[in-house]
Amino acid sequence: MIGEDYQIVSDAIGANGMRHITAVPSVLVCSVQIDFDLDAEGRIHNLVYTRGCNGNLQAIGRLLEGMPAAQAADTLSGVNCSGRGTSCTDQLSRILKSL
Repeated sequence: MIGEDYQIVSDAIGANGMRHITAVPSVLVCSVQIDFDLDAEGRIHNLVYTRGCNGNLQAIGRLLEGMPAAQAADTLSGVNCSGRGTSCTDQLSRILKSL
C-alpha cells in the first residue's frame, strides 16, 4: 500500500557516543517524525514523537526508556490504529527492526 513506508532521514553518532535516529513515519499515521537515541548496548533513550496522540506517545517514550530496541520492536510490532494496518508505535517497530 502506498504510504506504508517510513524513511530514516538521519542516523548519526553524537558527541556523547549515542546513536541518534530521526525518521519520518508512514503518511498513514498521525505522527510526522520519530526521534530517539540508542546507546552502545542497543537500548532506547529520549524517544520523542512529533504530532500524533501526544499523551499516549509521551507515555510510550517513558515506557520504552532504557528498553532493548529488539524487545521494543517485538512488543510494538503489528499494533494497528483504526484499521490502517500500522500505527505510530508499529512504525517505530519497523524502524527498529531495520537498524
